[in-house]
Amino acid sequence: MTGLTDFQQKMASNLPGVDLRFEEPMADHTSFRIGGAVEVMAFPKSVEEMSSILKTSALLDCKPAILGAGTNVLAPDEGVRGLVICLKDCLGGMEQIGATTIRVAGGVTMTRAAVFAANLGLSGLEFAHGIPGTVGGGVYMNAGAYGGEICQVCKSVDVMDFEGNIHTFTNAEMGFSYRNSILEECGGIVVCADFELSEKPTEEIREKMKELMGKRSASQPLDKPSAGSAFKRPTGGYAAALIDQAGLKGYAVGGAAISTKHAGFAVNLGGATAADVKALLAQVSDIVFEKSGIRLEPEVRIW
Repeated sequence: MTGLTDFQQKMASNLPGVDLRFEEPMADHTSFRIGGAVEVMAFPKSVEEMSSILKTSALLDCKPAILGAGTNVLAPDEGVRGLVICLKDCLGGMEQIGATTIRVAGGVTMTRAAVFAANLGLSGLEFAHGIPGTVGGGVYMNAGAYGGEICQVCKSVDVMDFEGNIHTFTNAEMGFSYRNSILEECGGIVVCADFELSEKPTEEIREKMKELMGKRSASQPLDKPSAGSAFKRPTGGYAAALIDQAGLKGYAVGGAAISTKHAGFAVNLGGATAADVKALLAQVSDIVFEKSGIRLEPEVRIW
């Protein structure tokens, strides 16, 4: 293991058999396609492996960063020293555990969960079809679209703390609010979530998902790298409308720009850096505030 950092050597020695990647580009794991190298990126294939990774990182006095599908993250150009745990397509599994209840692992994408529910004739996750993030990320931030939110259907959540122990939270204990949950304050990793749904003919559910996907395709810049909605919905208005009214569609900083198709999206035109995106978001927020008196706050998680 010559040429490795001390942290890389210790992680490899303590976690034989775990998929660890050294100097892995964050750009390969974020929808913005932006971000430098990670000192160690881990891909746990089970809850037990994730617990081992967390306990090892605690022993090495390193608090890891948690990454789902990377669809709401702006990763730093200089990369990340320490550990990033990537859950997408790793922590998987879905099952029906009651007549109208399904259990979905944190690394499963929202779209796959919605399709799984539809195939069972269970309604309630239609809004999630087309949301590119994972169930873990969706629960963590109470993701939503087209009038639906995770909090409306989430019954309970199993969360692993950074010592590798699992705790179960009810819907009420999750403290859901707009794009927020108690996990924002106390931390932890969503291992799985139970969703309480309702019975409906599968074809009706699929038709609704098709309708919503059509709306996404027609209105959103799905052909360019982005992280979805760039700003949170402010009190007293809508971010996209305020940005559009300020004449900022197409406004660019370096390789990053406000989409000409949907003013609520910041996109990577090619070669954008995290510095470009941060400057773009700051300048757009300032201009909108100057013109409307409303301050826009980023919805994108800036690492």
